[in-house]
Amino acid sequence: MISVVVPAHDEAAVIGRLLGQLTSGPPREGLEVIVVANGCRDDTAQIAGRYGPGVRVLSIPVPSKREALLAGDQAATGFPRIYVDADVELGSEDVRALAGALARPGALAAAPERVLALAGASWLVRWYYDVWARLPEVRSGLFGRGVIALSGAGHARVAGLPPLLADDLAASLVFRPDERVIVPGARVVVHVPRTAGDLLRRRVRAAMGVNQVEQAEGGPGTSARTRPRDLLALVRAEPRLAPRVALFLAVAMLARRRARREVRRNQYSTWLRDESSRA
Repeated sequence: MISVVVPAHDEAAVIGRLLGQLTSGPPREGLEVIVVANGCRDDTAQIAGRYGPGVRVLSIPVPSKREALLAGDQAATGFPRIYVDADVELGSEDVRALAGALARPGALAAAPERVLALAGASWLVRWYYDVWARLPEVRSGLFGRGVIALSGAGHARVAGLPPLLADDLAASLVFRPDERVIVPGARVVVHVPRTAGDLLRRRVRAAMGVNQVEQAEGGPGTSARTRPRDLLALVRAEPRLAPRVALFLAVAMLARRRARREVRRNQYSTWLRDESSRA
């Protein structure tokens, strides 16, 4: 049994595009999808419930991804266990490809290839992600994909992590490169922010998450911060990227400055998600 857990907070506008792909085609044996609607003020749970017996829907009152993941874990019956953000697109064949990769000796965690959906995004957002997607840590890490698949042993390791904003980053960092795999036969579509304001909100949250990961007791003790030499290598390889790298740095610096302010105020509970990608 492959268990797919989908935490969903007010995702009525987009959850259908994910569940439609996970449940498309003839009924699939050995695959269960559990949607955990957490603190929803919209009809996320009702929409998810329309996708038939292959999708189980749980509702919890608190708007918390961590609590949703815990509830989904308690309801799930099998491994591999695949955690999927409600705002991405992933198909059932992608799920099976991830599960197949975890059957290999030594593989504890897996993620799909990332496809960025840039339609409707401003030029500034496009420039930012043109640099971001080329960074070595971004290309090899499990984070920033909205999907992480874990074997039973991989799940046991992640279960010991403390509550963190950047849960996907922390989950990536606890595995050595030889223990995690990016699966070429699986693809996830990640919808990026469309506006500069929404991009900045997302990056502030990411910067806060990195700060929290680095300081958390019982956390990985390291992070995947962008290194200046990686940016310089990009410009040397493709000089045309210089203006885009400059923009990337400006956004990163502004996000870190605002993140430090939020950290001083202990505002880790602030949602700070972008809504433009969910339109």
